[in-house]
Amino acid sequence: MSSTGGVTRRDLFMKIGIFCNGIVGVILAVPVVRYLLSPVTRERKVGYESWITLGNLEQFPSGETRLATYRNPVVSSSDGDTADVACWVRNVDGKAFQVFAINCAHLGCPVRWFPQSSLFMCPCHGGAYYQDGSRASGPPERGLFEYDYRIEKGKLLIKAGEMPTPGQASNFVREIRSCV
Repeated sequence: MSSTGGVTRRDLFMKIGIFCNGIVGVILAVPVVRYLLSPVTRERKVGYESWITLGNLEQFPSGETRLATYRNPVVSSSDGDTADVACWVRNVDGKAFQVFAINCAHLGCPVRWFPQSSLFMCPCHGGAYYQDGSRASGPPERGLFEYDYRIEKGKLLIKAGEMPTPGQASNFVREIRSCV
């Protein structure tokens, strides 16, 4: 049914449908655009580039691996005890250190150090790591994540605001070559 010289019912429903689809499109586009622009617009918190002290060098004897904790510099008041982060510190030879995240590289379970076997063991899925953090066996495909460290005035400091990622893992694949 159409009226002469006016808008047909079909045209009216077409315009209403296009209008509704446009609204839905905008609603769906907002989170996508925010996600894509988040690295540009996101502010880094104050402690993100922080170097945190783990203690004096005497706390970490040569050739031993010890558990250490630090307070996460990127913390909010409601975090409580969860802002205390543990890490494993290995004094290689009295001068060189390795500081490992306590989390397994597979699913993030906390690994334990067993000095009898010189292995880090994950209780969740049986992952094992050598004392240098490289993968020994189990489901993890890479070694333990390592923190950057430095020594200042007899103290061991780590870059703690930035959590270790796969790009910083021990024994990680550095190059991919074509099989052709």
